[in-house]
Amino acid sequence: MIGSLTLIIALAPALAIVLILVARNGRAAEAINLAGSVITLVATLFLVIHLGGRKETFWGDYIIVDGLGVWAILCTAIVYFLASMYAVGYMRLIAEGERLNRFYAMFAGFALTTLVGPLMNNAGLYWIAIELTTLISTFLVAFEHEAASIEAAWKYIIVVSAGISLALLGTVLFYWSGTFVLGPTYDMTWARLQQAAPHLNPAVVSLAFLLVLIGYGTKVGLAPMHTWLPDAHSEGPAPVSALLSGALLNTAMIGIVRYLAVADASSIPALAHGTLLVLGALSLFVASLFIVRQTGLKRLMAYSSIEHMGMIALGFGFGGPLGVTGALYHMLNHSLNKSAMFFGAGSVMRAYGTKRIPGIHGISQRLPVLGALWLAGAVGITGAPPFGLFLSELTIIRAGLSREQYFVVGLVAVLLIVIFIGFLNHFRTMYFDDAQSASSEKGIVSPWCLAPVWLALLPLFLFGVWWPQAMWEHFQYIAASLSSISFVGTTP
Repeated sequence: MIGSLTLIIALAPALAIVLILVARNGRAAEAINLAGSVITLVATLFLVIHLGGRKETFWGDYIIVDGLGVWAILCTAIVYFLASMYAVGYMRLIAEGERLNRFYAMFAGFALTTLVGPLMNNAGLYWIAIELTTLISTFLVAFEHEAASIEAAWKYIIVVSAGISLALLGTVLFYWSGTFVLGPTYDMTWARLQQAAPHLNPAVVSLAFLLVLIGYGTKVGLAPMHTWLPDAHSEGPAPVSALLSGALLNTAMIGIVRYLAVADASSIPALAHGTLLVLGALSLFVASLFIVRQTGLKRLMAYSSIEHMGMIALGFGFGGPLGVTGALYHMLNHSLNKSAMFFGAGSVMRAYGTKRIPGIHGISQRLPVLGALWLAGAVGITGAPPFGLFLSELTIIRAGLSREQYFVVGLVAVLLIVIFIGFLNHFRTMYFDDAQSASSEKGIVSPWCLAPVWLALLPLFLFGVWWPQAMWEHFQYIAASLSSISFVGTTP
């Protein structure tokens, strides 16, 4: 059952690519892509239910299906479905015919790479999967063929490729250090690395981990390697921005977490966790500075992604059951919330004909339904109750307190307050400043663009007031598998 569901998850978008290319019709392509996203999501939900706390490997141990990887796949599958639905209404406004057909083929391909990445049980294959996400998503970032989008695509591929090259060097160093323990050739699976970790040379492992952390941290968008993210997220079409933020960043974070487990089993856990905490706190600091002074609408959302990936890094950096649980819960909540925010941003930009915040006023009068939903999402994305991000951020802060990281927790608390004030101040401008001079003409938002915002925000509200016990137990299994310690009895 587990193997069959895993195969369906990979085959659904792959088959969608083939059918889209064969159909050569834009309207058929959007239907095929949407159907593929539905099949992927349903199969992923069944996989989460059937997997429980188990871990299985397939195809000569090249494929791993475990709680950590499946959770990242679930976040990706949700965003893929929501973005595919939104794209039906949004992409018709900017492309048609053969060009629309090419978009959906690349979009399904991008989803495929982010889905299979967490399944890679070989560190080298995982690197290849992450590199493929870069190659495919670059064309999506530049899809609108504007000067700014093409520049953003070039910046994206250059900066990220440089980071991924460092990750490759770190992977090679990990393999080389393992040859002194496991022999000149061996299967570089995550379990094999963890088993050999206590016997590896500390200096080599330290250098290898730092290279991997910087490399994959570039893909995650952690500061100071974040420079590609604001441009790529802001210049790509809104469905692509959602998939970049809600899916790709999580897929890259999985690699950091798997290498962190190897570091924990070696002699450098303090260095590994400490460095991750520094990058997480720095990401929040950089995001707070740019959020406060931002004038670009989608760039505002992009810097918010840097903030939240910093929070996830802090959760894994604090470690333990609370840290891991908070980080995993934050992954899901951020994927839902940021998707809704990019969907709303895309519709607002189309309605007002501008990407600049100062040029947008009176949203609640012009787009009443979408405006209400988008404002709720803005409150949620700042980590305010009663939305899911508040609960996950609170759990991460509790993890820091339990680890006696009082300075880091205090700094994070201050930065979160600054971000809350700065982010919502921009929405005050767009909703209330000069509202009387704003156009009273009602804007029309396609149901295809409105429905995914509802579908993202409703569970986000639910997860803010109720934490499902089954989900908590699933996170505990993952935390135990990462640290080889049982945390039975821990409660939310």
